[in-house]
Amino acid sequence: MTTLTAEQREMQALAREFADAEIAPRAAAWDRNGGYGREVLDKLGELGFLGMLVPEEYGGLGLAASTYLVVLEELARGDASVALAVSIHNGPVSRLLTAHGSDAQKSRWLPALASGAIVGAFALSEPEAGSDPGALATEARETVGGWTLAGTKRWVTNGGLADVVFVFAKTDGGVRDMDAARSVADGSARAIGAFLVDTDAEGYLVGRREKTMGLRASETVEVALNDVRLESDRLVGNRRRGLAHALDAIDLGRLGIAAQALGIAQAAMEHAASHAVERRQFGRPIAAFGAVRSKLAVMATRIAASRALLMEAARAWEASPPGPTAATWPAMAKLQASETAAWVTDQAVNVLGGSGFMREFPVERLMRDAKATEIYEGTSEILRMVIGRSVTNKGRHAWQS
Repeated sequence: MTTLTAEQREMQALAREFADAEIAPRAAAWDRNGGYGREVLDKLGELGFLGMLVPEEYGGLGLAASTYLVVLEELARGDASVALAVSIHNGPVSRLLTAHGSDAQKSRWLPALASGAIVGAFALSEPEAGSDPGALATEARETVGGWTLAGTKRWVTNGGLADVVFVFAKTDGGVRDMDAARSVADGSARAIGAFLVDTDAEGYLVGRREKTMGLRASETVEVALNDVRLESDRLVGNRRRGLAHALDAIDLGRLGIAAQALGIAQAAMEHAASHAVERRQFGRPIAAFGAVRSKLAVMATRIAASRALLMEAARAWEASPPGPTAATWPAMAKLQASETAAWVTDQAVNVLGGSGFMREFPVERLMRDAKATEIYEGTSEILRMVIGRSVTNKGRHAWQS
């Protein structure tokens, strides 16, 4: 088991108590009804869980990434859809603003994000730009005193629930190659800008809600930007390096999805173990049979190994400057954790047998939710490309200490 600090144990206990009392009992209903409501986010904000990575000077908790991930896993153990919203809000949104915002932007937005007074979303993907974000078509036209945004975004988590959204748009053409986007150091390449957009802005239109296999309580929508006018202070960071900023934020996002996957896997294993102890066949609990014990043993081992990798990845990510080297650890952690979650939930359904296939038992929902973690914030295939590129680079590998 990964050794936790006293602070991490305290935060873990608080998150677990909240998840057990406020999230898990409602998860099945949220899944059926397709939503969880703003009130759960308000309660998370009161606990400080919406400002975990925001510096203390801006009203946040200023936690280390590893502590944040411990909390996120516990929330995901309660419900993955809620954990996803927390991950997007804390991860890519707050990270990008903290790392690249001006002092004025940070003073204006971070305290409200940390308290939960406003909820953030992240709009990068488009109908023809998913794994290749450099291909996005949304445009930002510079005007007198500001910008005008036009385009369409897909798969925007919190897109209608949020108050402010990071929108990425071409400013001077755009860069298609992700390596090129990461390697731009002097801002000379024609690329993409990152813009903070209020969801009540004229021209910001929430379109259809996606009908998903899993994470049905998550509000994932299409967003249309119909000539949304912005003041110049809504551009965050370099106008040509928005894609590089986004990719760095996504590295943190991948760590968050890995924690989410572990929470799903942990919940599935706990349900399977409890069922195995209670369910009797041939005169004894099915937990007494070697085949079932073997499944549970491998579940526990894979979860523990994935959790250890995630904690190491978090420490490595914090110690590395943004770029390809820092990207390797989050890719490895998410790949391992998401595939573990998919395997563990599949095995949990098997342990429950016919009951596992029924909607009234939670492992069916957990199996659907686990699949999503292999897709968003970089599919497993994309992650293998990122890791493989690091393996074939000359010199010391990124994961070697």
